[in-house]
Amino acid sequence: MTPWILGLTGGIGSGKSAAAEHFTRLGVHLVDADQAARWVVEPGRPALEQIARHFGETVIRPDGTLDRAALRERVFEDPAQRKWLEALLHPLIRKEISDYLARAESPYAVLVSPLLIESGQYRMTQRVLVVDVPEHLQLQRTMARDGVSEAQVQAILKAQAGRDERLRHADDVLVNDRDPAWLQAEVERLHRFYLTLRGGQP
Repeated sequence: MTPWILGLTGGIGSGKSAAAEHFTRLGVHLVDADQAARWVVEPGRPALEQIARHFGETVIRPDGTLDRAALRERVFEDPAQRKWLEALLHPLIRKEISDYLARAESPYAVLVSPLLIESGQYRMTQRVLVVDVPEHLQLQRTMARDGVSEAQVQAILKAQAGRDERLRHADDVLVNDRDPAWLQAEVERLHRFYLTLRGGQP
């Protein structure tokens, strides 16, 4: 039977990566949208050549890899360039994700993506799990983890879908405001429930 797809998302500092790790330990096939986004621009892939042609060699490092910081600067200043880049990359990332999901052998597979809602990737899933956390905890955790200022975290929060928008798309919500052991127990509880579902529905 074809595995059904669970979309897993959450704002920065919510603990979605930790939750994703627990699903993997339970033997669930996991695809990371961020990794797919990195794979499509690796040297030798057509997307990298097109980016180099469009933006010039300044976005390519001496070792032939993409200079993400340089590219980010170019597209953040210019919405038209960002649209061009998204039009190139989004279909490729979607295909990459689909290819990896198709290899799943577990009863369901997880697509973890920080931009599951914003990118429309939730349409590839049958069910959405949002790891949710109060904003003050998001700030604390991200500042501690990345050594960044509160203003930087606030800027990232603004760029991501609002909490309400994420929760509107959620079939399941995991409020991750306790300790790691509790998060693990919650993932195990959800996993047991997910194993009873057909096509992501009870």
